[in-house]
Parts: sequence; structure tokens; C-alpha cells
Amino acid sequence: MMNQEDFFNLHLSAVPVIAILRGLSPEQACSLAESAWNSGVELVEVPVQDDAGRNVLEAVAALAHSLGKQVGAGTVLTTDDVDFAHSLGCSFTVAPGLSSTVIEAAQSLGLHHLPGVATATEVANAQALGLVWQKAFPARELGFGWFPSMHGPFPRVKFVATGGVDASNFTTFLDEGAHAVGIGSALSDPQVISVIKNLERT
Repeated sequence: MMNQEDFFNLHLSAVPVIAILRGLSPEQACSLAESAWNSGVELVEVPVQDDAGRNVLEAVAALAHSLGKQVGAGTVLTTDDVDFAHSLGCSFTVAPGLSSTVIEAAQSLGLHHLPGVATATEVANAQALGLVWQKAFPARELGFGWFPSMHGPFPRVKFVATGGVDASNFTTFLDEGAHAVGIGSALSDPQVISVIKNLERT
């Protein structure tokens, strides 16, 4: 079975973007998900912090399966969230923070978990749990300099910059050392989609 590092390496190598579909109707989310997939984005995430989000994930997951695409659950805070993601056939889960309980639940079900980190201690703890790919959150508040600073002590860890990432800064996060970015509402900006289509990174 593919491990967490290999899964995210595979799906973020060509286009280093995770599309985050938050606060949308099921119809809007499905439309934006399809636009993201068509632009080369392979990973689409739907936050499930409330019932509305769960309904959206159900719709997007059904569409993803029909198209042979990847979908994941975001804002995963509990083992119940993990179970729900697994029940819909999600391939990955994303969290804003680091919880060993959630990580263990995801791993036990074969879900590739992307934990949120903001400190060296959290990065080290996530790495000790076998998670090479980690979500740097909130990226805008952490700042561009956070990434090269963390690469010194943690050269193997690969960070997905998430939180406040938009058309004005997402390429800078990549240039400063983030291995990928999580983009939410900015996905509706045609300029962002245009840049994504032209990304050639490994």
C-alpha cells in the first residue's frame, strides 16, 4: 500500500495545489472541483466542520468517483470525521492541527493524513509519526520566512502552505520553499486558474 509521502508526492508533483472547497453549495463545489481537476489540480478537499460541509463532501465525492478523481475531507478534528471521510471513499484527510488520535484513526483506515503544523515541536512530532507531508497553517501569519527556517532542521519534511493563500502570494510561497499550496476562495479568480495551468514544478 502507498504511504503518505508517496501519495502526496504522486498527486502534488505536477501541479502543487490542493483545492479547498469551503462554504459552497453542493452544485458550486462540484463545478469548482471539476474546474480544478481540468486545470491539472489532482487533490480536492472539502472541509467537514458542519453538516453543510458534509453534504457538500458527499456530492463532490460522488462526482470524484464517477470521474476517477481524488477527493479528501478537510478540517478533520475527530475520529468521527475520519470515519465519515472513509465512508465516502475519500483517499486523504486534512487537519488544521496535530492530533495523534486522528492520525492513528486515519492510518488505521488507510487514509493519507495531512496534519496542520505551526511550530518546530509540531513538525518534529508529525515527522515522528511518519508524516512527511505537513500543512503549514496559517501560512500567511507564519510568513514566507517560516519555510526556509524549517527546512534547516527538517530537510525531509514537505510543507503545504495553507491559510491566506491567494493570487497575490501563492507563487511566492512556492518560491520560498513550500512544496505545495492549499487554495480556497482564490480558486474562483480566473488569474489563479491561469497560473495553475502553467505551473511546471517537481
